[in-house]
Amino acid sequence: MSQNEAYQKDLESIRQLMERSVKFLSLSGLSGILAGVYALVGAGVAYYMVQYPLSPFSYRQQSVREWDVVIQLLVIAVVVLALSLITGYVMASTKARKLGVQVWNSTSKRLVVNLAVPLVTGALFILILLWNEHYGVAAPACLIFYGLALLNASAHLFDEIRYLGYCEIVVGLVSALLPGYGLFFWATGFGLLHIVYGALMFKKYDR
Repeated sequence: MSQNEAYQKDLESIRQLMERSVKFLSLSGLSGILAGVYALVGAGVAYYMVQYPLSPFSYRQQSVREWDVVIQLLVIAVVVLALSLITGYVMASTKARKLGVQVWNSTSKRLVVNLAVPLVTGALFILILLWNEHYGVAAPACLIFYGLALLNASAHLFDEIRYLGYCEIVVGLVSALLPGYGLFFWATGFGLLHIVYGALMFKKYDR
């Protein structure tokens, strides 16, 4: 091995160590795919609750205003979130063991904080919207604050997560312009985009 090759190998090792120290590399692409599947299933249940037998692509002229239905929709969203978080944690733990790193370390702690601030703020803001009967912008707000959370945490994740965050924000803004398609855009942002992102991540980092 030449001296230049040895230097190159040492630099690569240093780069990998530095990346492990600042980035959470245990995120699994498959968990992103499953999160998207959970979201699509949740959107399907919500569709049968509030829109069936109308087409899921039809524009809703009226918002859901019955509190029992609103609460049921919130329960669906919470269940989807809980399943996604549990799946993500289990798969991240499995991947971390394969990489020989700890899933809960200083990097993952910073990641949780950076994710939590926009997500908790968004959750409280959405509850305020619902309390004041601004139902039409609840779904766009979910997407926008989620996208902001991804951007806020992107420094500690794979670079691709930043582009997912941008896409979520764009979908959320378009959804705000067309509130009658809220369920469709919610399924697109949390379902289809997650599946595409997860598949790309799985192909690039998990195989």
